[in-house]
Amino acid sequence: MVLADALTQEQIDAMLNSALSGGVIETVAEPVSEIKEYDFRAPKKITKERIKTLDSIFENYARLMSSYLTGLLRLYCKVSLASVEEQKYFEFNNALPDYVMMGIVDLQINDEEVEDVTTIVQLSNSLTYIMIDRLLGGKGEYKDTERDFTEIEVSIMDGIIRNMARLFREPWESYVELTPYLSKIETNSRVISNVNYDDTMIIAALEITISETKTIISICMPAIELDALMAKYTSFTAKGGKVGNAIKEGERKENIMNTLSHSLLNVTAVLGKTNLDMVEVMNLQAGDIIPLGKSIDGNIQLNVGGNTWFDGKLGVFNSKKAVKIENVLRTEF
Repeated sequence: MVLADALTQEQIDAMLNSALSGGVIETVAEPVSEIKEYDFRAPKKITKERIKTLDSIFENYARLMSSYLTGLLRLYCKVSLASVEEQKYFEFNNALPDYVMMGIVDLQINDEEVEDVTTIVQLSNSLTYIMIDRLLGGKGEYKDTERDFTEIEVSIMDGIIRNMARLFREPWESYVELTPYLSKIETNSRVISNVNYDDTMIIAALEITISETKTIISICMPAIELDALMAKYTSFTAKGGKVGNAIKEGERKENIMNTLSHSLLNVTAVLGKTNLDMVEVMNLQAGDIIPLGKSIDGNIQLNVGGNTWFDGKLGVFNSKKAVKIENVLRTEF
């Protein structure tokens, strides 16, 4: 039993009087925090810090998936990361139906020191049939989900999951270079031969909302290979990964500027501005003169994209009207 942290003088006096008279002093029990069981036979392979890193990676992947599915289905699709947890493969597999759409993805890591990571992308049957119905001209509805898939349905989903696999590249590029590709499609959850049933896996669950229907995509990755990959990344960061990231950021900015350098922009020379009444505008005739309130020797403005960037002198170049830039007015590009 623990007494309250702070007592008023009246409470102290009341307690003393109660004790002198033989009364019982009431105390407040401190709540006991929930005790979590720990399985020493199957210790955790991934630390909390690395789980947080995986959260960030899969949140980026969820954003890419949201854009991809919205464009593919022509329906608003919201994809969010529901959880990232460690689990035995047999526990994950036993919760699946017999017939389910699973893509075996080879991440193809471009590093000889790291073993390749085979990833399983599992789509819930409701999501699979919604996508198939929508792509075949339907409204995105489904009825029977407890059946095997036809060859046409597998062919349709092969292309979709292949694109989903390619989306792994961007979220991981800050940590490791990889070229992910879809190795094969499995529709029977009991015959996956790439993973042992007792292997510890990292399961990332993505919640997908299409219209008013909520479905799940599960991404299953082996914990041991993933831990080795994350350990190498941690070592790389400690030895100067920030410098490498800065170089990549510089290259990214350079690529953006190279792409923008070929963009076309409208440049407008503004001779001057004035205000006229509607009556004056309606009475204008050919040969009328409109004063612009500017000296003939004064500089005129050059607007780029609606913003004033330069000014200069109006003249002639190769028998054509031209403007010679004299001042740069906008320096933040």
